[in-house]
Amino acid sequence: MLTVMRRIVVLAFPGVQSLDVAGPVEVFAAAGDYDVEVVAPAAGRVAAHSGLQLFVERALADVEGPLDTLLIAGGEGTRAVMDDADLLATVRGLAPASRRLASVCSGAFVLAEAGLLDGRRATTHWGSCDLLARMYPAVAVEPDSIFVRDGDLWTSAGVTAGIDLALAMVEDDLGRDVALEVARRLVVFLKRPGGQSQFSAQLAGQFADREPLRELQGWIADHVADDLRIERLAGEVAMSERNFSRAFHREVGMTPARFVERTRVDAARRQLDRLNALGFSHLYLSPVTEAVPGSAHGYDVVDHTRVRDELGGFDGLTDLLDALAERRAGLDASAEPLRRDRILE
Repeated sequence: MLTVMRRIVVLAFPGVQSLDVAGPVEVFAAAGDYDVEVVAPAAGRVAAHSGLQLFVERALADVEGPLDTLLIAGGEGTRAVMDDADLLATVRGLAPASRRLASVCSGAFVLAEAGLLDGRRATTHWGSCDLLARMYPAVAVEPDSIFVRDGDLWTSAGVTAGIDLALAMVEDDLGRDVALEVARRLVVFLKRPGGQSQFSAQLAGQFADREPLRELQGWIADHVADDLRIERLAGEVAMSERNFSRAFHREVGMTPARFVERTRVDAARRQLDRLNALGFSHLYLSPVTEAVPGSAHGYDVVDHTRVRDELGGFDGLTDLLDALAERRAGLDASAEPLRRDRILE
């Protein structure tokens, strides 16, 4: 039986982020059921922002539909692409001839400039999400996602997130087993252990200039369940509370309390994603000793001690689960199930 190859076109350009191109291309190539072509505004050599030289045989203007996927890479050269009216017109013309439209990193700006993100949900590199939202208010920007799928539109965060995006496409096209095999071959996670979120306290802030404060940032991440009030943190670096607060805010870009809060949210998300992976994503938690199938709420009631054992090593979250369990025990049929987004509101 003849296999129909899915045709994917990836747009590169001078100043492109090479991983935005190579990451998805390698994923699709490893899957084996895709015909992938890299194009550019003009055929020939394309210098990536890193200096890496790519060679493309065709210009985007020479591409004709139908396509399975048109994917726009990102990088420092995005601005020049956004100013190229002819190129934007070509992208607009190919969009309806493509089953799926996608971007990696700042490639979302190209799609937005072409008017292809209006009224749609999208994301980009975490450092550019605010700019995307300001420049294109008709776009519903989701700054906290590794990638966003809105129907036939797929957009991803920066750089290596393009690999996550491509793996999700392979899973959608060919099934989980194929995507998992590709992930294993490339030695990457099919689902990141940190979950499908680009939010990070370390990324949202910055590393302090002084070594004691840098070390404290790492220490906080390793002690999220501890008492992390200002006096404790100041004591760890042998500073007065006032001096510590000022120095931390100046060097990290946020207050110590905000950094602690974000670090704890990061840790909770990672653990809650582990719950999802273990099959607890839409379950009630109750302080019972055995699972009770078919509760009145339409959800199973789960032994929260088993959940605690499965998670391990994070007393802060298990305390949270205990508290939630006590609350859930008395809820009636109108109650809602435990959901990650509700815990983190």
